[in-house]
Amino acid sequence: MRIHGYGDAAVIRRDDIPPPVPGPGEVLIQVAATSFNPSEIGVRSGMLRSLFPLDLPHTLGWDVAGTVVEVGSRVRTPAVGDQVVGLLAGGAAAEYVSAAADALVPAPTSIPLAHAAALPVAGITAWQAVFEHGRVAPGQRVLINGAGGGIGGFAIQLAKHAGAHVIATASPRSTAAVQRLAADQIIDYTARFIADGLDRPVDVVLNLVALSPPQAATLVPLVRRGGVFVSVTTPIEPPTGVPVTATHFVARNDTSQLAALVKLVDAGAVRADIAATRPFADLASVHREAEANRTRGKIIIIP
Repeated sequence: MRIHGYGDAAVIRRDDIPPPVPGPGEVLIQVAATSFNPSEIGVRSGMLRSLFPLDLPHTLGWDVAGTVVEVGSRVRTPAVGDQVVGLLAGGAAAEYVSAAADALVPAPTSIPLAHAAALPVAGITAWQAVFEHGRVAPGQRVLINGAGGGIGGFAIQLAKHAGAHVIATASPRSTAAVQRLAADQIIDYTARFIADGLDRPVDVVLNLVALSPPQAATLVPLVRRGGVFVSVTTPIEPPTGVPVTATHFVARNDTSQLAALVKLVDAGAVRADIAATRPFADLASVHREAEANRTRGKIIIIP
């Protein structure tokens, strides 16, 4: 599933091309699934071309889960037949993709292989938000703004795993899913101001929603003095004199974190909450639905 130029979802098309040949240090993966990430809308449209420059035509898909069917030279692991998961620079929305062997980790054994495609982008981003930037600790109160999305689902579970009390914002469409992931409190942001749902400031705010700078600024007072505000979308600068640490970050690929997340999945501490499974032929429709705010959670895309 490729784009030959930037534009609306209509630029996504199926191309029949030869399977790639793995080079030195690479393996060929038969893809079980990729997954949709909302940021791919910005890549497809060209809005994020300065951050994610593309060589066109470009095959979509960052998350990959699949089975190794061929290995290039200088590859010790994984081996042919191994099931793997990883975060790529693109190319996973295909029947076959070549990938650097060191970008992959063994897939979870406790869930369907295709479901593992939900883990890399969303899971690694949530991991870095919770543990690296939020530094969430036992007993802290954490507000997750945008908990109904793919990153939010993992952020809830990782913050709970860290021992935090989790307050999640969600629309009625996402409330049931957020409840299943064991958030301690849910604020319906469509029905009232987020601040009205809090009895006191929280230790950490994780903002996962694309907000305007003025909108993001309204969340800063929800953090206690000395607390932390982490945003994976809108950069935020607290007003002068406000003792809040604010961080905006773009997630980096980290296979050690992905491997740790896989272990938590296999231990039953984290689940891959799959909102929908769609075929490659529906990828353009998924983009359109996401742009119209009609999707939630993780959507996996299968050949």
